[in-house]
Amino acid sequence: MKVKRLLIFTFLLLVVLSTSGLFANGTKEAPLGSEENPIVWAFVPSGEMERVTSGAQEVADLLHDATGYYFKTTVATEYAGVIEALKSNPPSAQMASLATFAYVMAADQGVAEAALVSVRYGSPTYNGQIIVRKDSGITKITDLMGKTFARPDPLSTSGWIIPMLTMKAAGISTDTDLKRVIDAGSHDAVVTAVFNGDADAGACYVDARTSVEKNIPTIMDDTVVIAVTENIPNDGVQFHPSVPQEMRDKIVDALLKIADTDAGKKALKTAYSWNGLVKHDDSFYDPFRQVLQASGMKIEDLN
Repeated sequence: MKVKRLLIFTFLLLVVLSTSGLFANGTKEAPLGSEENPIVWAFVPSGEMERVTSGAQEVADLLHDATGYYFKTTVATEYAGVIEALKSNPPSAQMASLATFAYVMAADQGVAEAALVSVRYGSPTYNGQIIVRKDSGITKITDLMGKTFARPDPLSTSGWIIPMLTMKAAGISTDTDLKRVIDAGSHDAVVTAVFNGDADAGACYVDARTSVEKNIPTIMDDTVVIAVTENIPNDGVQFHPSVPQEMRDKIVDALLKIADTDAGKKALKTAYSWNGLVKHDDSFYDPFRQVLQASGMKIEDLN
């Protein structure tokens, strides 16, 4: 009987310890933002992986100096990977820098909340474009019928979602009327695929071609733009709902100050070609939601 009571007591003690955040060694779980439990900031590949990784870490180091929090940056191979990190329980990422469609998808699933939107060339919005080789004979959207099309990622707003809706409006089903769809992995890679002839056409942000000029000096002459999208909200900085508001405010304020320093500007430009950051909440993305609704499509239809 004593043994049974002892076993019950031990079990209840283990339950109490586990629910109170205690480990087997008797120490509490390290607080978020500590060296033992850093804030994980997940990025998606918008350009060369090494460049994004380097710039992201520079920003994280500057953030640590400004806030005292520790950060761990990670660059996912695809947009969906970041959303899955936010959806995991507990979340394996507390911050993210998702593009428009991926953010809206994550927000609608209750795992991301917008805090900052990036500024490029003085604007918090940008445009997508569809490019082809100048010698391809393709001059308009309907010419894409039966062609091979390159996209950065299935969840890329400028590189797939808006161009896909544009093709749909022109009577082209991206499921049946394209010869093949190539997932290039980044906007830079889309440009390169079109230049090399691996794809007849491709979609990227305006103007991703400039980012490969160093390696392909003739890229602006050898490729042409056949379509440009409407304005799209820029990517930015989002938080998982579990991140305390006080911590978010401290990080946001620090990022805004960092974006005004020479070192910060350099790091942000290296990572994501960001020229600045501005505060915007989820409502900033409502016009994009309306575009989807007007097309008759839902977020889940595009997942």
